[in-house]
Amino acid sequence: MAITNEDILKSIEENQVRFLRLQFVDIGGMIKNVGIPASQAEKALTSGIAFDGSSIEGFVRIEESDMILKPDNNTYMILPWDVSGGKVARIICDVYRPDGKPFEGDPRYVLKRAIQAAARKGFVMNNGPELEFFFFKRKDGQATVVPHDFGGYFDFPPIDQAEDIRQDIVVALENMGFNIEASHHEVSIGQHEIDFKYADALKTADNVITFKFVTKTIAQKNDLHASFMPKPIFGINGSGMHTNISLFKNGKNAFYDESKDMQVSDTLRYFVGGLKKHVQSFTAVTNPIVNSYKRIVPGYEAPVYIAWSGANRSSMIRIPAARGMSTRVELRSPDPACNPYLSFAVILMAGLDGIDNKIDPGEPTTLNLFHLNDEGRKNHRIESLPGSLKEALDNLETDSVIKDALGEHVYEDFMRLGRAEWDAYRISVHDWEIDRYLNII
Repeated sequence: MAITNEDILKSIEENQVRFLRLQFVDIGGMIKNVGIPASQAEKALTSGIAFDGSSIEGFVRIEESDMILKPDNNTYMILPWDVSGGKVARIICDVYRPDGKPFEGDPRYVLKRAIQAAARKGFVMNNGPELEFFFFKRKDGQATVVPHDFGGYFDFPPIDQAEDIRQDIVVALENMGFNIEASHHEVSIGQHEIDFKYADALKTADNVITFKFVTKTIAQKNDLHASFMPKPIFGINGSGMHTNISLFKNGKNAFYDESKDMQVSDTLRYFVGGLKKHVQSFTAVTNPIVNSYKRIVPGYEAPVYIAWSGANRSSMIRIPAARGMSTRVELRSPDPACNPYLSFAVILMAGLDGIDNKIDPGEPTTLNLFHLNDEGRKNHRIESLPGSLKEALDNLETDSVIKDALGEHVYEDFMRLGRAEWDAYRISVHDWEIDRYLNII
């Protein structure tokens, strides 16, 4: 049921909300907000709030800076903690130009456009991401890379010292309407995972942003730093964002076909074919920073090789065992540094391209891909994901499907920012170089 302006104003009054945060994200997926007192809520809900778009990375130039934030009423939530002055609510906004047209550089608009493209074909995409993150200790108010504990996968207290903190996060998220499915310690020391139920792509992207915001806030309240950096520590597993995807058509799971091999439909196979065809390009979006490619290396459970399978967890794409309405594709390559709106958009459009062009994904593999050498992978025609941000950006530059999914505005700024990040990394002198060379050359 849609939430009306009157519903929100009534909630603000009944719950004595003092402030309203109007949230949105930039191209990098960083959460931004404009805070307004509750007395301005009716104006914001009715006509939106103006802001300077030229100050937001990847938005507009200074000579065309006026932008409008228009709240999406269905994202209204009261934050489960008070701040100085009283209760605070948040609402996620869409970005518009002053003439009333949606701003093509708004990542949320990019995803909405992809959702509309799927709808024209009769499809609705649902997805459920699994975000991993680290708790690090803080010193003098700053984050360190010292893990909060030395637990391992599924460990139990007292080895897992963060159980109470995870429970605080779960309670906060449930108070904000999340359906939490599980929480546990992950493989690496200080690493954790909290899983929430799937939803349609737009709601899920909103949930990812909210999840990261809540996790970081509660960690800080416990004098810890929650990091979604893909590979913060060398020598241990990094953090991924495995993404479960299903397409529904006429209320039925379009990926399920009892009569077919593996009980998966041709629609699923073609969708996987599209993912395989375009993944070397859309990895620039789903794994968007230099550090992302320190995770995608052999030996740490992260997918490196482009293949699909049933239950085989060495594949980049696998089909979990559940069937019927739960039939889904699990894409294991994305990481939590990504912008979820852009990532879900390019994943969806890659899959739709596979369906439109009936792209054959080949036969699923049952091999442990981590045990194959270069010659073995060549014999099985198994390619690798990009080895660097530069390589991924180069691939994106040649892929018209993924470029069109982003739209010209976002694509141009995404490439500009990505190239600048790679160049800054390339010319920097890193501690590794000092340790390796200073005393011997």
